[in-house]
Amino acid sequence: MKRALVTGGSGFVGANLMRRLLQDGHETHLLVRPSHETWRLQEIAGAARIHQANLEDREGVFRCVADAKPDWIFHLAAYGAYSRQTGIERMAATNLLGCAALLDAGAKIGIESFVHTGSSSEYGYKDHPAAEGELLEPNSDYAITKAAATHYCQHTARRLNVNAVTLRLYSIYGPYEDPNRLIPTLLTHGLRGALPPLVSPQVGRDFVYVDDAVDAILRVAASPAIPRGAVYNICSGVQSTLAEVVDIARKLLSIGAEPAWSSMAQRSWDTSQWVGSPTLTMREIGWSAQTSLEGGLRKTVAWLRDHPEWLRFYSARVFSDST
Repeated sequence: MKRALVTGGSGFVGANLMRRLLQDGHETHLLVRPSHETWRLQEIAGAARIHQANLEDREGVFRCVADAKPDWIFHLAAYGAYSRQTGIERMAATNLLGCAALLDAGAKIGIESFVHTGSSSEYGYKDHPAAEGELLEPNSDYAITKAAATHYCQHTARRLNVNAVTLRLYSIYGPYEDPNRLIPTLLTHGLRGALPPLVSPQVGRDFVYVDDAVDAILRVAASPAIPRGAVYNICSGVQSTLAEVVDIARKLLSIGAEPAWSSMAQRSWDTSQWVGSPTLTMREIGWSAQTSLEGGLRKTVAWLRDHPEWLRFYSARVFSDST
């Protein structure tokens, strides 16, 4: 068993990773900022040791890492991925400087693995499945800071011979996702026989069920032979349009309502082409997404139905925000 330190454990993917680490018997530490959200962690309160520091506080980060003495560091904390998160200064402080502090602190104590979750937005808009070696054309302040953090991980990994790897996540979904995101909003409405306001049916995404993403994160941490500074796409390689997602949800939940396309304003990141190439990931770490979109939506619906307290929580968030 390993000693793991997680940033972003109060976030969506991080909360799922925390649960898997605890389930697998790893000693789990969580690094959080004092003002972190707690709702995703209530069920596992007390199971992990908590360390508090702002990621932009380099000395504080070094103290926490030295205290935790992790074998593995998982850096999932990020700022700017949601439209409500604005300001290049905080994005740079969290996404780049925080990443640098964590990696430097880990290198100082001799960690086994450092896993940094990057973003598909680092590629920018492409008219084909993006591959890891191609030109980055970040399409937002957030994407710029994530790309910079990836470059820092690559540089430091090779300079100090540290096993630091970046995983560029595509559209991850499943239990504990933010209530305002597409899938929770769609399913919460669908369980009432309704559909939410929708953007264009042609908007495309490459969806990956969260358990598959966590599998990739843990596989990389446990694979010390991976090239230093490697970057891998965590994607399915299959693009799904919003129309296809809604069709699946209507079938699973027997929704009679017809979709009201373009009843929601298009977001700045909406595009009809957004898909990654999983070829390198499959070849070098032997990972591929195992859950189909329909299978993942079915699992997410089952989780909501099996946990009425979470369905009530999501319903309260979704429908209060829509009024």
